[in-house]
Amino acid sequence: MDLHSSYPGLSDLRYAAQKRIPHFVWEYLDSATGDERTKQRNRDGLDAVGFLPSILHGEFKPDLSTSLLGHNYPLPFGISPIGMSGLIWPGAETLLAQAGARLGIPYALSTVATQAPEDVAPHLGDHAWFQMYPPRDEAIRTDMLNRAKASGFRTLILTVDVPVASRRERQTRSGLTNPPKLTPRLLAQVVRCPAWALGIMKTGMPHMRMLDKYTDAAGQGRSTTEHVGYLLRTSPDWSYVEWLRDAWDGPFVIKGVTRPQDAERLETLGVDAIWLSNHAGRQFDGAPAAIDTLPAMRAATTLPIIFDSGIEGGLDILRALALGANFVMMGRAWHYALGALGKAGPAHLADLLARDMEANMGQLGARTLGELPDTIHHGR
Repeated sequence: MDLHSSYPGLSDLRYAAQKRIPHFVWEYLDSATGDERTKQRNRDGLDAVGFLPSILHGEFKPDLSTSLLGHNYPLPFGISPIGMSGLIWPGAETLLAQAGARLGIPYALSTVATQAPEDVAPHLGDHAWFQMYPPRDEAIRTDMLNRAKASGFRTLILTVDVPVASRRERQTRSGLTNPPKLTPRLLAQVVRCPAWALGIMKTGMPHMRMLDKYTDAAGQGRSTTEHVGYLLRTSPDWSYVEWLRDAWDGPFVIKGVTRPQDAERLETLGVDAIWLSNHAGRQFDGAPAAIDTLPAMRAATTLPIIFDSGIEGGLDILRALALGANFVMMGRAWHYALGALGKAGPAHLADLLARDMEANMGQLGARTLGELPDTIHHGR
């Protein structure tokens, strides 16, 4: 089957995934917090960024390669960490790690994934990143870093925009709890999704496997969106960043930065890259569109800028790169692809994004990503 005929865009993968994933899982993947205004602002902000097409450049094939943190990549995008990824699609962490290795792009594993670093170690390529939610206890913190390093992760990400649990009202209404419990209501949804159900039967009910070493089954009284990881974690401060910088001997990235003045201070502390993100609207519903903050962030720091939040296609990737990002990461998109096509999904998504970028670069006369023209802004 020609996947490009059946799934020519990310919207097609999203539609198919919604039918193959139980509703309570879909709400976890697709929802934001509050009234989802920030999620919508992300989309509106990207839509407002345009280019003036250029003409008479002759025939050429665009070069999508780029470099980041001392590595060359064939594509300017990678796979973001998502907590409980294996709940969204059974075995998601392994499948995405394998995809990242085959494609030669970064794959980032979350602290609160359903597989531990040791589980995915055999499947990692050369560009494995580990995303840390900050443990309060220094001994646990050190042990987590050692486990990640021993498993083959070379880049560390500290997420700083989740000081408290968000509410995510859609997720709460769906009946999903942490850890997941299959009530009769949820079981009725599961039986309508046989591929997902059979996969979960093979992998077992997902839980945050890395944390098994540090937690027990306690933790009663937490909200439905506050997972067991909150028993361990703290809200980091500037000294926490300095501690991690000294403890980790590879590239160190701070994820969840939206204020230029914070980027300036982080640069003085010696971090290696800024990850501009509003968590795709999943944490705070009063944030501006991430793309709207990018130009000021670019002006504020000489560090590489990684961008996420709201990316839905190759044109969006070009928009972010043209406004100053060095690299783009996506989370939901890869899971839409898994939900729609299983193991075949990530490769198809990468090809879909690459073709979209090439087509749009042809319209712009941009032979390389460095030749992207200035953007224009449509009215909003």
